[in-house]
Amino acid sequence: MSVDAYAQLRKEALARIDGSGIDPGDQPEAVARLLRTTVDDYQRRAHLGEVKTLVDPDATVERLVASLTGRGPLMTLLESPDIEEVFIEGDKVSFLEAGGVLRGAGEPSTEEENRQAVLLLISATDRRLDASSPVVQARVLGGTARLTAVIPPVSDHLSATIRKYALRRQTLDALVRLGSLTPPAAAFLALAMRASASVIVSGPPGSGKTSFLSALMASVPSEHCIRACEEVRELHVPLVHGSYYEARPPSLGGGGEITLRDLVKVILAMRPDMIVVGEVRGAEAFELTRAVNAGCGLACTIHANSASDALAALVNSALMAGENVPERVVRKVFSTSIDLLVHLDRAQDTNGGRVVRETMEIKAVVPSLHEDFSTEAIYQRDRLGGPLEWTGALPPDRLARRLTSHLPEGASLSGLLAHGVAEW
Repeated sequence: MSVDAYAQLRKEALARIDGSGIDPGDQPEAVARLLRTTVDDYQRRAHLGEVKTLVDPDATVERLVASLTGRGPLMTLLESPDIEEVFIEGDKVSFLEAGGVLRGAGEPSTEEENRQAVLLLISATDRRLDASSPVVQARVLGGTARLTAVIPPVSDHLSATIRKYALRRQTLDALVRLGSLTPPAAAFLALAMRASASVIVSGPPGSGKTSFLSALMASVPSEHCIRACEEVRELHVPLVHGSYYEARPPSLGGGGEITLRDLVKVILAMRPDMIVVGEVRGAEAFELTRAVNAGCGLACTIHANSASDALAALVNSALMAGENVPERVVRKVFSTSIDLLVHLDRAQDTNGGRVVRETMEIKAVVPSLHEDFSTEAIYQRDRLGGPLEWTGALPPDRLARRLTSHLPEGASLSGLLAHGVAEW
């Protein structure tokens, strides 16, 4: 069945449903009967040569019923456990399998049908997608996926990405099993979390930053209070002490907005031991200049091409707040309070076709004699697929003292960096 024929049939079916008083969501049997009539009428016109004949009328009816009752091909993709992300561009739908292979959807669809499916997902949230709000991010499917959608006039057509969360509890040990970390590097980061270190996780989109941040959170002692805030909730680490907070867009009247920057301000007053910001992208970075000096730990992610670039990205985001604070002051605050930088990367495995996500470097921010940042690699990997090795460097004294106080009895920091520890 061609896309044109399907679009025509769907348009005719919608017109009939609108005039019938049938509720597609509550009366699927009535919808099926009406669609059978619609397809039969279409086939009669096809026999007269007015339109193209349908190869499989029964399959067409099933396809239309699924679409108009909200169970179209998009929902089929979203319900599959083997699919990580779904991409919509107008009438085209593609998806990313769990192994990292990108494929096109096999069934035809129209932009109108895809938009209806997206609106159905959004209807269960407090967000909206219309001319007054043409860009939206929302948690959908009961909080198990994140939807980002853009419509005209901002985009040429419906453009949406639906990213399903891996709701398994991610840990540093799990990242070791996946090959992203080595046991010594994992032990070092676990120790840093126990010592309430400030850690920035950077990398390109899809490199596993959120999963890595979840693993860091899982290493924080259960008696520590974690306050985590995000633009759209993605983190799903069980918390013994603490809570999650999600930003809110403005209402239809333009009021009631709660930004990520607002949330960082709020949690600073709630005695956190660890502040977590899912992704730093804008003015909320300025509030982190206060957070890193609040005597608690910090963990966040940021898009960057390297660990060193992450610091520049953080400073640039803080300057976006427009507080007229000189760049050198912002740099000074971050250089004296951020402890570690973890950079991740991803690439397509040429053999199996799956996506490989690995930790490329773990760097310490060290004291600097100039206004720029100075860093030193603790662990680094010279290429994706290569070994993640200890460079022989030790963290600077300000961090080393805190780490040493949390070491198991008889263990040394250099020994942990080189070999890890069996138990805590």
